Amino acid sequence: MSHHYSGPAYGFPDGDARLDLTDLYAFPKPGSVGKSILVMNVHPSAPLSPSGPTTDEPFAPSALYELKIDTNGDATADIAYRVRFSSSENGAQTATVRRVEGAEAAGTSDSGQTIVERAPVSTGPEARITQAGDYRFFAGWRSDPFFFDTPGAVNNQQFTGNDFFTGKDVCSIVLEVPNSALGPGKVGLWHRSLDGTTGKWIQADRGALPSQSVFLTGDHKGEYLAAEPADDARFIGVFAHSLEHIGGYTPEQATRVAQTLLPDVLSYDPTRPAAYPDNGRALTDDVMDIFLSTITNGKVMTDHVGPHTDLLADFPYLGQPHKAGSSRLVAA
Repeated sequence: MSHHYSGPAYGFPDGDARLDLTDLYAFPKPGSVGKSILVMNVHPSAPLSPSGPTTDEPFAPSALYELKIDTNGDATADIAYRVRFSSSENGAQTATVRRVEGAEAAGTSDSGQTIVERAPVSTGPEARITQAGDYRFFAGWRSDPFFFDTPGAVNNQQFTGNDFFTGKDVCSIVLEVPNSALGPGKVGLWHRSLDGTTGKWIQADRGALPSQSVFLTGDHKGEYLAAEPADDARFIGVFAHSLEHIGGYTPEQATRVAQTLLPDVLSYDPTRPAAYPDNGRALTDDVMDIFLSTITNGKVMTDHVGPHTDLLADFPYLGQPHKAGSSRLVAA
């Protein structure tokens, strides 16, 4: 499930599908030296069960979508990209992207240097791409590249290769950046959504490594989603308890594995090919086979599901959405 349905009871954070983070990807731009592709996916089009609130509007105007970048390994952001969206006007939204560095990057606000302004959001099959200096930007509905046998996971890990995400859509924020804008070398990445409906920014969801907030947080999910990676050591015991229960690890083994999963930060070196979990994450990386092997202590190695075949060779790389605008279905 990656971070799909990461709210309470496999629902959406704050009951809003638009705040729900699904997946974070980072990989070198194909065929180009010196640039990287960063993908933040949010707002899954189809709830699990029971069905939750969703909407044709891709992104919440009252929300802030943020990509955090740690350049020195302390799990605290040194650079941040912040994306805000307009309210829908006749079904259309626009996006503004800001960049911030230094101590402010670790804070919570929508300030920063504007690098993309009033970029159109795609609601149909056409990918509306905005070029802004050394950056390229896309936001809108896309085919969900995540693949996993969700019914098998719900059925006590009895996997049959039934990919729940075939034919499903997601809202993508895709940013092509010069590697020089990421820092001097290897970085740590995570993304988060913040809800501003009360007049104050409240972190609704966060993550980087797939599925952890869904399967390993137990009764502490709310605390985990509201926390920062720099404080993740306090969840080692929570993760270890889940690993003991799911995988039959001894307490010592479970603690060691939990320590490898936290802090919840995606390591990425833009000078090397992407290959999860060693470096970044490509759209075709089978992250769930890796995760299943980890949480079951090697008892389950695969869900028998492979990558989707509708990916594009060029920016924004994710396939066309299966349903567009007002024709989008709400049922799972």
